[in-house]
Amino acid sequence: MTGQEIVFTLLGVVAVGSAVLVVTTRQLVHAALWLVVSLGALAGGYLVLTAEFVAWVQVLIYVGAVVVLLLFGIMLTRAPIGRAADLDSGNRWAALAVALATAGVLVSVVVIGFRDASMPLRAGGGSADALGAAVFRTWVLPFEVLSVLLLAALVGAIVLSRSDVGGPKEKEPTKKRGER
Repeated sequence: MTGQEIVFTLLGVVAVGSAVLVVTTRQLVHAALWLVVSLGALAGGYLVLTAEFVAWVQVLIYVGAVVVLLLFGIMLTRAPIGRAADLDSGNRWAALAVALATAGVLVSVVVIGFRDASMPLRAGGGSADALGAAVFRTWVLPFEVLSVLLLAALVGAIVLSRSDVGGPKEKEPTKKRGER
């Protein structure tokens, strides 16, 4: 094994281990922080594969924007930060079945995609030019729908956190200057 393969394997182990901690931890903020570790390890994997542009997009968009949006959503909605027993829905077996089915689909797609490793890559397949063309020509509608979805989540978190939206509340007596 080369040094590059060892680093890539270690980053993969960190990404998978922290991803498991994301879904198994009972503390919501810790789950978001483990998500940062997992997404950062993925960005490191992209760097090892010499896909620098994709690595920085991973850091800026996913680690920088999505996780920060998630943390702001947690803080603004006053979600329970510590351990909470009422967060367990009891659907562990259904979630396990869905996770195993998803893992099976992903593994089969990777195996089918890399079945013939000797096949040459498409010209410009990993370049920033080809990626930009794919995002802003082929995938522009899903890209914009995702941005509207994230904006709606942020606006929803702000609306839920406001205390003056729920209706009229009793006014506190105003204090005069100098009173405590």
